[in-house]
Amino acid sequence: MLDGNVIEVENITKKFRVYLDKGHTLKEKILFKRRRNYEDRKVLRGISFQVKKGEAIGLIGHNGCGKSTTLKLLSRIMYPDTGEIRMKGRVSSLIELGAGFHPDMSGKENIYINASIFGLSRKEIDQRLEDIIAFSELEEFIDNPVRTYSSGMYMRLAFAVAINVDADVLLIDEILAVGDAGFQAKCFNRLKEIKAKGTTIVIVSHSMGQIEQICDRSIWIHEGEIRAEGIPKVVDMQYLDYMGEQRQAIAEKELRRQEEKAQKREEKGKEKQEKKQVAEKNSAEQAEGIKKRWGNGKAAIEKITLLKADAQPGISFKTGDQIKIRIDYSVKEFVKDAIFGIGIFRVDGVHCYGTNTRIDQLEEFDLKEDGTVYFSVDSLHLLQGSYSLDVAIESDVGTPVDYFREACRFDMFSSMQDVGVSRVEHKWEM
Repeated sequence: MLDGNVIEVENITKKFRVYLDKGHTLKEKILFKRRRNYEDRKVLRGISFQVKKGEAIGLIGHNGCGKSTTLKLLSRIMYPDTGEIRMKGRVSSLIELGAGFHPDMSGKENIYINASIFGLSRKEIDQRLEDIIAFSELEEFIDNPVRTYSSGMYMRLAFAVAINVDADVLLIDEILAVGDAGFQAKCFNRLKEIKAKGTTIVIVSHSMGQIEQICDRSIWIHEGEIRAEGIPKVVDMQYLDYMGEQRQAIAEKELRRQEEKAQKREEKGKEKQEKKQVAEKNSAEQAEGIKKRWGNGKAAIEKITLLKADAQPGISFKTGDQIKIRIDYSVKEFVKDAIFGIGIFRVDGVHCYGTNTRIDQLEEFDLKEDGTVYFSVDSLHLLQGSYSLDVAIESDVGTPVDYFREACRFDMFSSMQDVGVSRVEHKWEM
């Protein structure tokens, strides 16, 4: 190994044999040979990286990309098909907390069993016993069988053992959500202390905030390969942008599927039946005091379409994107001094924004025939989340003509981690 390195991973690959329908008994294996069909799924496709002593790295990526498999290879729970892994010093794995715990033994007895799995001698466990119990905050229950523990208490005890091993290399897989908020903060602060003492840490997490706080470097694994590596804030942003694009693609695919489904229903002549069902549903909602739509009916909102910058329909947008709302309406009777309005609400009911043509001081206009209205936003700064849109037509005295509550839904995604409702353009100066 090179000087200063604690971990060296060189071109490792790993595949798993997945049976489509495996026979278990001898009879099934003889009669149903086809059940033994399988496919080889390659999880890792040549991963290579190095970790220096005292360095903390974070492995990020979508579910199934190979993060946890990489960690299990480092902990030697399994071995790579090809390639080589070289490591120095004692390794402690916080992967399956509580592995080896016996439910009928007391918490104290399980400390000895679990710590011995990590390689501690009886004398070393005796020296650390009080610290482990104190860290777990389970002094009152330490002599009770662990089967009487809640899941949070169980995880606390397991974490307290693993964190007091004094390992040279600490491997962590998505286990920082241990216990209540206070204990989570305590665990995270302990990890910072361990890192400051020179322990090498490899952590798998979907929390970019945790990665950026504790790690010196991020490695983004995508489809079994390293896609990016570097400073956490830079790599994490690239990963979040990619995940946002994937989410948008899925949302658009769902939109197309819904449109095709609606078209097929229309072709089968079910439109009248659907209108009847919608009317019945609206009647039921009104009977319950939950109105989705109301007005005098002189004009009606027929269709609402959200358009992206390229004029294509969409239901998923990125923070800062241009958005245009197209409102198609029909007119049954003359509407004097009409007003069009929109309201944006977060799914939890928070009113994010609202305006109308009168507030924006447009010239007065009447509705005489069917038409279309566009509402455009050059840069929509709503933060990540799901939102609904209210659209309304009113007359000169504020009488509702057609108020359509929750007329459509849309999602916002973002690689930014601001909190609140909307991103405010800003800068810091020192």
